Amino acid sequence: MRYLFLHQNFPGQFKHLAPALAERGHDVAALGLNKTGEPIPGVRHLVYPRETAFPEVPPDSHLLAHVMNEQSWKLLRGKAVGDAMGMLRHLGWTPDIVIAHPSWGEATFVRDVFPKARIVLYTEYFFSANKIEWGFDPKFQEFSEPDLATLMRLRVKNMHLTQALGECDASVTPTEFQKRSHPAWAKSSMHVIHDGIDTERFAPDPDARFRLPDGNELSASDEVVTFVSRQLEPMRGYHVFMRALPKLQKLRPHAHVVIVGGTQQGYGAPPPAGKTWKDVFLDEVRADLDMSRVHFVGTLPHEQLTRLMQVSSAHAYLTYPYVLSWSLMEALSIGCVVIGSDTEPVREVIRHGHNGLLTNFFDAQALAQVAAETLGRRHELAAMRDAARRTIVEHYDLKAKCLPAWLALVEESLQIR
Repeated sequence: MRYLFLHQNFPGQFKHLAPALAERGHDVAALGLNKTGEPIPGVRHLVYPRETAFPEVPPDSHLLAHVMNEQSWKLLRGKAVGDAMGMLRHLGWTPDIVIAHPSWGEATFVRDVFPKARIVLYTEYFFSANKIEWGFDPKFQEFSEPDLATLMRLRVKNMHLTQALGECDASVTPTEFQKRSHPAWAKSSMHVIHDGIDTERFAPDPDARFRLPDGNELSASDEVVTFVSRQLEPMRGYHVFMRALPKLQKLRPHAHVVIVGGTQQGYGAPPPAGKTWKDVFLDEVRADLDMSRVHFVGTLPHEQLTRLMQVSSAHAYLTYPYVLSWSLMEALSIGCVVIGSDTEPVREVIRHGHNGLLTNFFDAQALAQVAAETLGRRHELAAMRDAARRTIVEHYDLKAKCLPAWLALVEESLQIR
């Protein structure tokens, strides 16, 4: 069989599925905007041309003008992919199944170019002002009320995804929470399959060491509180975590705090002009902190991030009701004591007191108290750590659960229609 993957940053979420299909003798190709990482044996990774963006609309333009400009950009992305697929067809290569991540518009013209191919989408989230993420944290969200203008904006924002879902034969989303974000008509052909965690790679290591930027090393014998986010921003609770640190340091004067994350625009609202969210919230509490015990390490290679989690005594994971991070699942697989926000996506994985701890997203003082208590009794929490790892092994293991489910789905998709 011939498989075509579409993902601007291929392999992305398909880094296990694509090589697995190639290993089974299938003809596998991928179209992406960039080539990153090592080549995947058996997978031809092709690059489609970068689209020419539409001119930016003036800042004072109507709200819908801005979101339509974004959709126009995604339409051009879809055309670039469509032209590249047309070249493949011209060369006589036609896929049996196209597996696409549609969030940037790549899947727009698949049905037009390959009308007989089965289409499977990996869809992460469907925005709607009628759900609780809007207004969850009004101070740092672009829109806090689901008024008519917001509803209009989000309907347009979903146009490319709505079109792609209407054309696909099946779709996949990683969690039940993310499935619930989609409209009812799309759920009938939607499967919940997590990307999968390599539990052999992300495993406890009592002998692990993590080297700080100043050259000192941390180990499991130290009190280490960790916070990880792709970008340091309110949507992932960075502001709440920082506000918890003054109290935490008073309660645990020897604890080290290691913060991982970049300073670029994240999922949520942008920071004030000329600033980063990192500095905004660090400046808010800096005078009350012993900065010799607070370590910002930027983004880390995965190997170093794993070692950091292996020495972590308490790992904070906070999020709005939104897409769940890989870092949470990896931390649980490693056996971290996770202190998570009591929000819907986190509750799908963590049961308070069993395989982790939950606190109110907004209550920085409660977070500090729970983290301090965790550090104080960290040697008594072996059962919680074991339960955390068991949750991932039993339900999210890459080789035993998630990859077999993906392979079964694509085989089933060949029988659809």
